[in-house]
Amino acid sequence: METVSDLQTLRETVDELRQSGTIAMVPTMGALHEGHLTLVREAKRHADHVVASIFVNPTQFGPNEDLDAYPRQLAEDQAKLESEGTALLWAPDVAAMYPAGFATSISVSGVSEGLCGASRPGHFDGVATVVCKLFNQVRPDVALFGEKDWQQLAVIRRMARDLDLAFPLAGNIIGVPTVREADGLAMSSRNAYLSPEERASAARLSQTMREAIERIEAGKDVPATLGWLQSELVSAGFASIDYATLADADSLTPLLSAPTAPARLLVAARIGTTRLIDNMHVEGEAA
Repeated sequence: METVSDLQTLRETVDELRQSGTIAMVPTMGALHEGHLTLVREAKRHADHVVASIFVNPTQFGPNEDLDAYPRQLAEDQAKLESEGTALLWAPDVAAMYPAGFATSISVSGVSEGLCGASRPGHFDGVATVVCKLFNQVRPDVALFGEKDWQQLAVIRRMARDLDLAFPLAGNIIGVPTVREADGLAMSSRNAYLSPEERASAARLSQTMREAIERIEAGKDVPATLGWLQSELVSAGFASIDYATLADADSLTPLLSAPTAPARLLVAARIGTTRLIDNMHVEGEAA
């Protein structure tokens, strides 16, 4: 596996790879865990070569968020990617991604509003902008993202459709199911912030969400079920709930009654100083 950090070398290397096959891209911010490596393995099923990127993107962090504390372990990440057969790692620094005078931002309305967009103003502008840049730099045939960040996936797909991107086409932006710990907690780099006591309590997030979905699919009142979900999480030790929402899977429009098409239950909750997010599929009555 080759690691490159300047744009010209990236383009030359990608051009060489393209001569012998298709390219799948896995964008990451590093601190790789089994969830990321699952994306790499899935990427190998969709293309001849896998290009991963590691870039801790400052434009998607708010002023009071954990940019400086976000784990950075490039050497360990390189070893993990190489062991999975990754062909190329794109690891630019901030100056390479945002050179002096950089003044462009992409804003995706609709799907970026509400949920994490409400509690993290500007976050999805940063996501859309950096992902569009990564796509233009690598020009992959397909790109893979984890479904754990469902709203992010919806924003990226909408951005690709609206801007008529060809590399990749919006239909070639693939969501990969969330990888979970044995107790159900969604894998996340931020799980490392949890104390042992918080980690034990955090498992209640996915467990309670599954119970809420059973209630919704059984016809229970949606607002009442969401209220129950939040109360259960507070009782389990969560400090606060940013949101607990049932939404249309594609548009992310909130739903106040049982869905008639595939939906998602999306939750963001804080335990200690750590903000955890998760989402799960909810079957629609007509699905």
